[in-house]
Amino acid sequence: MNSKEKLNFLLQENRGYLKTSDAVSAGVSRTVLADFVCENGLERVAHGLYMSQDAWEDGMFVIQARYPKAVFSHETALYLLNLANREPIPFSVTLKTRTNTTGLSKQGVKVYTIKEELFDEGIIEVTTQAGHMVRAYNAERTICDLFRSRRNIEIQDLQTAVKEYVRLKEKNIPLLMRYAQKLSVEKIARQYLEVLL
Repeated sequence: MNSKEKLNFLLQENRGYLKTSDAVSAGVSRTVLADFVCENGLERVAHGLYMSQDAWEDGMFVIQARYPKAVFSHETALYLLNLANREPIPFSVTLKTRTNTTGLSKQGVKVYTIKEELFDEGIIEVTTQAGHMVRAYNAERTICDLFRSRRNIEIQDLQTAVKEYVRLKEKNIPLLMRYAQKLSVEKIARQYLEVLL
């Protein structure tokens, strides 16, 4: 497989997106990549990320590519987990405390931070509407995050999210309560669950 075939394969595999890092890992030189980008009219959507003209735009994938340590959370995680019926604007992500969030904030992304020892709890991979894999928190962690941030979340959105979660067949209440304890929202979680269960 020659370099151009490799790049075409990567472009197809990533649903119309091409990362410089993937091309370099596949043994394609940056010069060949630059020529391929020009010849095929690819648009540079972020540093080291190109999109073909016929690709479905995927803002979440672009954010994840630019900020690989970010985890989609709160309203955005609800949407990715099918616990919300409308796409959130702006997107919400969580990063470790003391991470530089300026770039994301300037793009209009809502950024939450949490201490390092709680950051990794509940991270899963989910598929965006455009078919790309991104990192998000699982349903139990997301519900607890909403409880933690309830002053910044519309009460109606919080209530709907908890009701939708309670309806899930694969809900894990013991896990939710474990997260609630770690995130210091056990009391509010119990109050909501007692009403709905």
